[in-house]
Amino acid sequence: MAKKPSSSSSSLSSRGGWRYLHPTYYLKRPKRLALVIFAFVAVTCLVWDRKILSRDHEAEVGRLKEEVTSLENQIEELRSPLKGSGVAFKDKKRIYKDDPVSIERREKVKEAMLHAWTSYEKYAWGKDELQPQTKDGVDSFGGLGATLIDSLDTLYIMGLQEQFQRAREWVANSLDFNKDYEASVFETTIRVLGGLLSAYDLSGDNVFLEKARDIADRLLPAWNTPSGIPYNRINLRNGGPRNPGWTGGNSILADSGTEQLELIALSQRTKDPKYQQKAENVIKELRKIFPDDGLLPIYINPHTGATAYSTITFGAMGDSFYEYLLKVWIQGNKTEAVQHYREMWEISMKGFQSLIRRTKSSSFAYLCEKTGDSLTDKMDELACFAPGMLALGSFGYGPEEAEKFLSLAEELAWTCYNFYQSTPTKLAGENYFFHSGEHMSVGTSWNILRPETVESLFYLWRLTGNKTYQEWAWNIFQAFERNSRIETGYVGLKDVTTGSKDNMMQSFFLSETLKYLYLLFSPPSVISLDEWVFNTEAHPLKVVTRSPDEEKPQVDGQKLPIRSHGRKVGRLGYD
Repeated sequence: MAKKPSSSSSSLSSRGGWRYLHPTYYLKRPKRLALVIFAFVAVTCLVWDRKILSRDHEAEVGRLKEEVTSLENQIEELRSPLKGSGVAFKDKKRIYKDDPVSIERREKVKEAMLHAWTSYEKYAWGKDELQPQTKDGVDSFGGLGATLIDSLDTLYIMGLQEQFQRAREWVANSLDFNKDYEASVFETTIRVLGGLLSAYDLSGDNVFLEKARDIADRLLPAWNTPSGIPYNRINLRNGGPRNPGWTGGNSILADSGTEQLELIALSQRTKDPKYQQKAENVIKELRKIFPDDGLLPIYINPHTGATAYSTITFGAMGDSFYEYLLKVWIQGNKTEAVQHYREMWEISMKGFQSLIRRTKSSSFAYLCEKTGDSLTDKMDELACFAPGMLALGSFGYGPEEAEKFLSLAEELAWTCYNFYQSTPTKLAGENYFFHSGEHMSVGTSWNILRPETVESLFYLWRLTGNKTYQEWAWNIFQAFERNSRIETGYVGLKDVTTGSKDNMMQSFFLSETLKYLYLLFSPPSVISLDEWVFNTEAHPLKVVTRSPDEEKPQVDGQKLPIRSHGRKVGRLGYD
């Protein structure tokens, strides 16, 4: 058993510890006193120095913050004159705050997509489009699951992974292109091929690329013409491409010049050049007949490559040809290999300006159509893609030209927004007339859930940061919610004046309208315009730099029954 220390030894130990705190101890031992004083001074200096350093650091941080704020303000001041000058203010670099209003609106649009998609799943799974009023599906495009494929990237971007995976399984196990059906080459390319390629670029899942190659191989014989200008229709099982009788055997400009993005992308992903070669041969042929104003009639003879006497328009049957001249340049990352696309687009924009007129009273800028030397004061809602195209293309001009085109884009966007605001339902009609240059009046009065105006608002918001475009888009979305939403999906209107409903949920409502609305309230880094380019069905494709040593096309060296047809034809769902 251990012994306890005695009380006397404990007392000595205690006194021995306390003596070091008594001043007399150090007075009798001067060396130890000097050591204590030195230690005290050293510790004091160290603490004081750290305080001074901390204060200096805080002051320096404060000064740097002031400099950063000052530089940010200077940059904002410089943005206005430099808009469109070719100086790239990248989306991901922009100072952006995801505010509560945008978050709430984004979620509302996402809920709308869920409502549309769930209705499609329930009543029309695997069909091309949903007929909400009769709660069934219809095969508007030959039974290719158009709405499902059109929706893949929208589901992915919105983070609806369960829905995306179910759609992916249908593509893998049920999508069959071996159908005895005469398909539109244009519609099948932009919706199906574009949708599959976009799903592949976003997810990296090879099943989408394999299906994309399958459908492209079935479409490719349409380009086997003497001129290389494709026929516009082809049987997916048997081939046999042809043009519809109502065009007089001619090919349609938009239908023939709006496959470049998709076929180039397919060649890049598969390393098979045949798709790109077919698509770019069309541009080579069109360069041979390209007029000084860059405006081509909508009919082209696929045998001779010559144009036929027909309308010049940025609406139905002409529109997306001009859109793709710009976007192929962007897709190739604006290198020398694709510079000729930009050059053709800039020439076309000279002609574009010759079609602009303004109303006398309200000063609405609008786009005319041209036949021969005559202008018609009519503008399609389809042409409302043009403000977004102008804004996107303004980044590539010098400062003065850039500002001019951006200003024109903003003017035309205001007109397109008023297509919506001028009707009792606040939804736009299909086209508008400007009688004797006076105020607009609706022509064809249906609305089939088209996306073109919100598409332009998306680009203008992304490129200018002006929240006004978000407000306009929100007003349009609310009008769709009030007038087009029913328990079983979304429908168009037979008449934007009365609000009477049709029986069709167009696939592009999910692919384009809701996607652009969602992105309008998302951070600019979501599908950044520096890294992606949208096809004409709003399917984002990755930008891939084209090699500058690619072979450039050589230039050799021009005029009616018009039918309501063109970019994203749409099915009316009623007689």
